[in-house]
Amino acid sequence: MTVQDSGKVALITGASRGIGYGVAEALVARGDRVCITGRTEETLKEAVERLGADRVIWVAGKAHDTDHQAEAVARTMEAFGRVDFLVNNAGTNPVFGPIAELDLNVARKVFETNVISALGFAQQTFRAWQAENGGAIVNIASVAGVSASPFIGAYGMSKAAMVNLGLQLAHEFAPKVRVNSIAPAVVKTKFAQALYEGREEEAAAAYPLGRLGVPSDIGGAAAFLTSEQSAWVTGQTLVVDGGIFLNAGVG
Repeated sequence: MTVQDSGKVALITGASRGIGYGVAEALVARGDRVCITGRTEETLKEAVERLGADRVIWVAGKAHDTDHQAEAVARTMEAFGRVDFLVNNAGTNPVFGPIAELDLNVARKVFETNVISALGFAQQTFRAWQAENGGAIVNIASVAGVSASPFIGAYGMSKAAMVNLGLQLAHEFAPKVRVNSIAPAVVKTKFAQALYEGREEEAAAAYPLGRLGVPSDIGGAAAFLTSEQSAWVTGQTLVVDGGIFLNAGVG
């Protein structure tokens, strides 16, 4: 089936696989043109081949590198002439353990990659296109950012900061640009593999909907938040969690 071109363009960070790739799939499927970023050229090339080289380009680099941010936005503008949507998905979580023992240098790295890079990309896309022409930004946060997150404290703190970044951007970039966040629970990706590998059935049993998330679940949410159907939605955090927060109730 031939997909009609939507005339819209998205830049998605950390999108060679996992949640970012799921978002790219959803936006390409509805007719958007897309630029995906990531650290590894080979995986980006493979992703573009699967998504369609006629609609997708890639730019390799580290998300926190300001030169990479500028290049990604410039290449998107050069290839497609616009950048309507930014999806900040690039992230890292290199440490697991109690927060009392957290290496502060590791915490700084987590914030640099997860938060500062998102701000940098938002500044770049705003200046290049959105300030004059409008658009939408979606930050991929986490349920770890809206609740206590034992043993992944640095990651949880960074995702809470991402949620607040979304609030700040939504306020300052209005009315031209809408900014929202998505807070997923555990999604079956390589990034989250340590949370369910070898015990997926047990992990999924805690979810009222009976399964872990998959990248397309987040792709659908991002497609909604970058569509006209969400034209009056900004500054919000959409929790996509299979109902896991329901288990926090009393009784």
